[in-house]
Amino acid sequence: MDENGAAEPDSTAVRTALWRAMHVQVDPPPHVLDDEIGLRLVAPDDGWRSRPDMDQQGTRLFRASMVARARVIEDLVVEEASGGVGQYVILGAGLDTFAQRRPEIAAGLRVFEVDQPGPQAWKRERLIELGLGIPEWLRLVPVDFETDGSWWKRLVSAGFDAGRPAVVASAGVSMYLTRDAIMETLRQIMALAPGSTLAMTFILPPELVDPELRPAMEGAARGAQASGTPFLSYFTPDQMVDLARETGFRDIRHVSAADLAERYFADRTDGLRPASGEELLVATV
Repeated sequence: MDENGAAEPDSTAVRTALWRAMHVQVDPPPHVLDDEIGLRLVAPDDGWRSRPDMDQQGTRLFRASMVARARVIEDLVVEEASGGVGQYVILGAGLDTFAQRRPEIAAGLRVFEVDQPGPQAWKRERLIELGLGIPEWLRLVPVDFETDGSWWKRLVSAGFDAGRPAVVASAGVSMYLTRDAIMETLRQIMALAPGSTLAMTFILPPELVDPELRPAMEGAARGAQASGTPFLSYFTPDQMVDLARETGFRDIRHVSAADLAERYFADRTDGLRPASGEELLVATV
């Protein structure tokens, strides 16, 4: 951590950013998501693609899943913005690059990136160093999720209007939370203005994961445990839908890996596709 309180993002956020860049660099077009800005933020050594966790063949399913989940959330934001929704909240933003890649959309919104203070300070520094800057409509909201129970108050202090609808995205976060913590998050989002939309990813139980992906998912869980951030929650699609329904959401949809494959990968000739492992819940307040 430097004198400004900046701490590098965790390894999961870095891997996700590099896999998104790998999709552009090693998979033939059309690309599901064109994102090399995360790579610029991380600025790894020249040999980064030779790292074991960047193996071109071994990471196909993972990088397909990462770009698919980012794309479906991005498409949702664009659709809601066209209908008049003017706020977008990214919980656990990490190295998300929507604001930098899609300024023609983002500048018409107020975008709130909510993340841990140290990694967010690091990202702020890197955006400035790269000349990308922090435009007025992009609000970086530092929150320690483990100790700060009033993060919605911090969001309001940053300019969020609780009386207007918003899109709230939470990708790659729920597996680190207990069921009770997820329920509390859902209740908080349910307090938003009618017309708000939640997009949340969740991890399937191991027995529902594609067999070809299962060893890698089990390895990821062991790595998370060893690093002190264990996976705490797994849900079947029905269980996740029931949680949302119990909390009061409506128009609840489960978006499966098969749905994403059909939407974004159907015409590909290289066999690239997302695997069943992490799936998506979309629900409306």
